[in-house]
Amino acid sequence: MAKRTLSLLLLLLLVHSICLTDSEQVCRLLGQPDFPLLSAERDINIGAIFSIHRSALLKMHPFTSKPEQTTCVRLNLREFKFAQTFIFAIEEINNSTQLLPGVSLGYKIYDGCNSIDQTILAGMALMNGYEETLSDTSCSSSPTVQAIVGESTSSPTIALASVVGPFSLPVISHFATCACLSNRKRYPSFFRTIPSDYYQSSALVQLVKYFGWTWVGTVRSRSDYGNNGMAAFEEAANKEGICIEYSEAILRTDPQEQFLKTMEVIRQGTARVVVAFVSFGDFIPLVKVIAEHNITGLQWVGSESWITSRNLAETKEYSFLSGAVGFAVVNAKLVGLREFLVNVHPDQEPNNELLKEFWETAFQCTFRTSGSGSCTGSEKLAELKNEYTDISELRIEHKTYTAVYAVAHTLHNILKDFKFSNNSSKEELHTPQKVLQYMKDVRFTIKTGENIFFDASGDPVARYDLVNWQPVEDGILQFKHVGIYDSSLPSGQRLQINLEHILWAGNTGKLPVSMCSESCFPGTRKAVQKGRPICCYDCIPCAEGEISNGTDSSDCFPCDLEYWSNESKDRCVLKVVEFLSYTEIMGMLLCIFSFIGVLLTAFVSVLFYLHKETPIVRANNSELSFLLLFSLSLCFLCSLTFIGRPTEWSCMLRHTAFGITFVLCISCVLGKTIVVLMAFRATLPGSNVMKWFGPAQQRFSVFSLTLIQVFICVLWLTISPPFPYMNSSYYRERIILECNLGSALGFWAILGYTGLLSILCFVLAFLARKLPDNFNEAKFITFSMLIFCAVWLTFIPAYVSSPGKFTVAVEIFAILVSSFGLLFCIFAPKCYIILIKPENNTKKQMMGKTSSKAL
Repeated sequence: MAKRTLSLLLLLLLVHSICLTDSEQVCRLLGQPDFPLLSAERDINIGAIFSIHRSALLKMHPFTSKPEQTTCVRLNLREFKFAQTFIFAIEEINNSTQLLPGVSLGYKIYDGCNSIDQTILAGMALMNGYEETLSDTSCSSSPTVQAIVGESTSSPTIALASVVGPFSLPVISHFATCACLSNRKRYPSFFRTIPSDYYQSSALVQLVKYFGWTWVGTVRSRSDYGNNGMAAFEEAANKEGICIEYSEAILRTDPQEQFLKTMEVIRQGTARVVVAFVSFGDFIPLVKVIAEHNITGLQWVGSESWITSRNLAETKEYSFLSGAVGFAVVNAKLVGLREFLVNVHPDQEPNNELLKEFWETAFQCTFRTSGSGSCTGSEKLAELKNEYTDISELRIEHKTYTAVYAVAHTLHNILKDFKFSNNSSKEELHTPQKVLQYMKDVRFTIKTGENIFFDASGDPVARYDLVNWQPVEDGILQFKHVGIYDSSLPSGQRLQINLEHILWAGNTGKLPVSMCSESCFPGTRKAVQKGRPICCYDCIPCAEGEISNGTDSSDCFPCDLEYWSNESKDRCVLKVVEFLSYTEIMGMLLCIFSFIGVLLTAFVSVLFYLHKETPIVRANNSELSFLLLFSLSLCFLCSLTFIGRPTEWSCMLRHTAFGITFVLCISCVLGKTIVVLMAFRATLPGSNVMKWFGPAQQRFSVFSLTLIQVFICVLWLTISPPFPYMNSSYYRERIILECNLGSALGFWAILGYTGLLSILCFVLAFLARKLPDNFNEAKFITFSMLIFCAVWLTFIPAYVSSPGKFTVAVEIFAILVSSFGLLFCIFAPKCYIILIKPENNTKKQMMGKTSSKAL
């Protein structure tokens, strides 16, 4: 852009002037001077450039003759209105006694014709004037104007600011929004009264995000305005997770095929929202094509260039734009402007061709012919309803008005300081450098109450109205104010929207949905589809133990160690703490069997007590029998300590009680086995072995053997006792509350000692099984020890391999089965004789000698 501007500048310098002889030191203009279309020269003059005509007729210069003046065609009523607003502001200032008292402001208004070339030419004319000859003092003199207001579009304004910037001449634009113009190094003298597109792009992204639209299509002007604005939009959109399905660029001079291609892309797109960062002139050809192909149902989001265009809103063919939303420059009322506008008349300046052209355009007549269709001059602008006379939307006109006042207040401050300064000379009063210096610090309040100032980049505070296009009658649309955006507020408060007042595309109150993929609900995460934008994803359920508690979560998060995900995977709940409980079926069954064992043992005890004087009870030491029954009751009861929530005391009790009661039980059985062996050996001639293993020795042996187990238990509890432990290694989704052994050596020492006594008892009983007797108790002890050892040998692998509460269940099962085995094998035969065969319960029958069959 800078290279093109420099080339044009050199071309214009070469074409328009040539120096005569060195002695004359005078430059004479060879081409025709450029005169302003509207002007009134006074004490201090302000320049302005508006694209009063829509385009300039391009001509090729052969450089063999003087170039002809460029012709501009198609008068733009909107730009002409800007020019008249500019004049209105100057006249208002001249009539003011508070601002620039005693100083009259003049103006020079040029036509940029929406052309970069013409804008540069106009800018040079405003700097140099339009005299046909230039002397050697011309370059040292001040510019003919103190500042330039304009241009209306970004590309010509960039060229203008590049040309006049080196000369420090302030340029104040009312409508150039390109964020690139905020670059102070490239455009040191540029200011504007309209917010930069940087803020508009950010506001549009926040708007799209607010409504939840993550999948949008974009259309932009192929110009500085559209390219820079859309680039800022896309950058901000990427940060907010908004994806762009397609991005089309158009320009009003494009062939019809380009607009048809863009239309087809829009129609085939899946995005239901289209963001159009397009200038008004570029947008018109596109909406015409869309209207011809009847594409409806899209939600349009517009930039300030076209979102308040009456031409679009009042054209019935464009009713598909109903529901469009976008940011517009804040509206304002300018008192007296309409009266000023409708008083414009060609008779005010009979020689001004622009006023005649305006009149012809406004009333669709001509001064060139008489008769039908000719202009009489008696037409009334006040009776006309068009873009020029409408003052309901004075958004950009207000910015033009503000630009004039910014220059006026700057000049006022300069003059005020000059009066109180002794060091300033009159020559320095109106230098461009002085005006530029003061304009950077200007601050004032206009009639609308708005406080105006420029930041370090020459930009004002960004304030926008959010407007919504709503139908009123006959397919005509109106602009409904539905919110604001104010960049001076905190980030969370800048965008304020009245949702209940918005009418969406299709004239419905339902918010359109525009997403590549449906939102992922809590409990799922997003997985981006391969080769597609991040907004296109699949919703994957979170894994077990992980949750996502927000919509569209990118990741699932693991729960803490003591927590687990619920069924919907949207929150963590405490893990189920599992232990063998009295309330569950397994626990109940084990309790029942335990109590049955206790009751049976009690029944046997009562039965033996009632028949304690009978031979079958007195045989083989009835005292050991009662002690054995007591220990069996404790064995059945100790199984209950394994059921229920483990505590510190229950963990210590269950294993020690189990170890001690079983050793007591086995000690009694061992004592009875030894008594059997000793008793038959005592019958041999000359044997007095029974005196060495009488009742006292039997009690002592039981006590001694049990005391050893007690010692082992005390040692275990002292060094490293069992304790409650939450085990999460078996299952991820639940916690097993179990008793940690503390010292595994202590536990296996108890089992080992119990097993050692059991094996010893089994061996002795096995040896005594063939001893002659009608009732040889050794046979039944052998059976009981066989069951006991089998149970506990199978217990070890089952105990090690069973997870969680089943470990406890296996241990209880082993206790109960081995206890029932001892109870039934040892006492069931005796109970049978007592209850069923009482005739066999005699001493003679007990002492009878028979041959016992081998096992």
